[in-house]
Amino acid sequence: MCVSDTGIGIPAEQQERIFERFYRVPNDNMQLGTGLGLAIVAEQVAQLDGKIAVDSKLGFGTTIKIKFKGTSVSNRV
Repeated sequence: MCVSDTGIGIPAEQQERIFERFYRVPNDNMQLGTGLGLAIVAEQVAQLDGKIAVDSKLGFGTTIKIKFKGTSVSNRV
């Protein structure tokens, strides 16, 4: 499964941390949030023996990819 946006992107040096509880990427937009969403998703994916990854480029957006054993990721929208 892939979920993408066309937002501001996440700096490479912060991408590893986005799955930590309460971590929020610092930005100038003052966006609200608790920093729990991706941490909860990552924990659930791990419990189901899956993998979660992020692909992000500043100014172009972010894609979160989730893969479970026996499945493949396609590029369908």
